[in-house]
Amino acid sequence: MLTAYLLPIFFICAGITAEAVFPPCNEDLFDINVDNCLSDFNKSMETSDYQNMCPWPMVKSNYNKLMTCVEDWAKKTLCRGYGFLVDEIYLEVHQTYFSLCGFIRDPPLFTLIMLIAPCIIVTLFLPLLCAHIAHRDT
Repeated sequence: MLTAYLLPIFFICAGITAEAVFPPCNEDLFDINVDNCLSDFNKSMETSDYQNMCPWPMVKSNYNKLMTCVEDWAKKTLCRGYGFLVDEIYLEVHQTYFSLCGFIRDPPLFTLIMLIAPCIIVTLFLPLLCAHIAHRDT
């Protein structure tokens, strides 16, 4: 039992620790191929009017293709463990194309009136209806 505790301490003190060795990431090949993925995505975004409105519902399938392409090349080039490379790509895409998606816009005035008017009408006429029912029973 004592050996089970002392053996790891010995290896740590001796500097013999088990380290996971990962093959190196081929960043150049990753960058070249991800640039191709981004080029295809950028072409698909040209008609989305992303400068004036959030294009999300219309470009969801293109975005999923981009994600698949980037993840595939991260696997192929052994860069999957280097999350910062993939994260930088997604941050750039989101800052460029989806910056307006976080803003909430009020609906048009007509829509607001159609949503609020029934509540106001019911609130105003409910006491009259209750008074009418109360006087009718007496």
